[in-house]
Amino acid sequence: MKVKLSERKKAILAAIVETYIETGEPVGSKLLSTKLDFQVSPATIRSDMAWLFEMGYLEQPHTSAGRVPSHLGFREYIDSLMRCKPLTQEERREIDSLFNVRNPDPDKLLEDAAEALSDYTNCATVTSSITPKTVRIRRVEMIVAGQNTVVIVMIASNGVIRNKVCRLDFQVTDKLVDFFNKFANSRLEGMNIAAVSASYINSLTVVLGEYSQIFTPLLTAVFDLCKEINDGQYYLSGGAKLLEYSELKSLVGELLALLEKRDTLQSLFTLQGDGFRVIIGKENHSMELADSSVVVTQYRVGGEPAGTVGLIGPVRIDYARIIPHLEYFAKTLGDLLTETFELHQ
Repeated sequence: MKVKLSERKKAILAAIVETYIETGEPVGSKLLSTKLDFQVSPATIRSDMAWLFEMGYLEQPHTSAGRVPSHLGFREYIDSLMRCKPLTQEERREIDSLFNVRNPDPDKLLEDAAEALSDYTNCATVTSSITPKTVRIRRVEMIVAGQNTVVIVMIASNGVIRNKVCRLDFQVTDKLVDFFNKFANSRLEGMNIAAVSASYINSLTVVLGEYSQIFTPLLTAVFDLCKEINDGQYYLSGGAKLLEYSELKSLVGELLALLEKRDTLQSLFTLQGDGFRVIIGKENHSMELADSSVVVTQYRVGGEPAGTVGLIGPVRIDYARIIPHLEYFAKTLGDLLTETFELHQ
């Protein structure tokens, strides 16, 4: 059962968290007395700190008389005590300037966004997209790249473009290219991306009859491209920045290895609904994240959920500053992607 904190203890816990975020050092009662907005005796502060320690909101490092927030203390702060710092006009302009170069390629915009956010926050960052169920195939094209090499290009209705190189064991002719393009688009153009299943592709090869052996690798490439588009995109940036934080050094090798596991991170950065999500240290299921926090928020394209923006940093990050910045960053990214996709409609 959660213990209810008095207003004074709330203020003391909030001050300890914010001081620790600012200094990275254990907080003692003397320093804490200078951070409070009200007068209280040092004895009372020490008593309240002892109570917070007993209840699990604070921890005491072995080499210090001061206290640091526990993960429970950080959770209480984020859920109940934190007062987010509104962005100034200058901060808004700084984030806007990160998107000054508008690339019409949605994937490039997502990739650039991950890099820009990492530089801005000095954390590892992830941007990901989800493909709306309404996305359809706009066009499939085979392009000759050599005597035995072609590129299959797929354009989706949301502006996403994917391609796949196919090396064939026969010479490609103009007649073959023309036939494939007409055949593929007659059966795929306007079709929902998610509906292109392996069984549907197999049914197309049956229709081709004696030519199925020639076109099977090309139709397999089409299936792979549909799956790639349907799975959405995922970009990671700034993993090396985690090396700069002393509190992460004990697990930094394992943490960097975790960043290479796309499936694990994608599930971690999944967000249902609006707002933001913070996973603090040991709340994460992965041992590698025991000393890290994950902050994630959603962005929208055309009013619909389209993906997430998030970061991984030390537990001691400035949540009250980071969260409003992350939400504004996500809104700006969503607005730009909306404009980009509208250009392709």
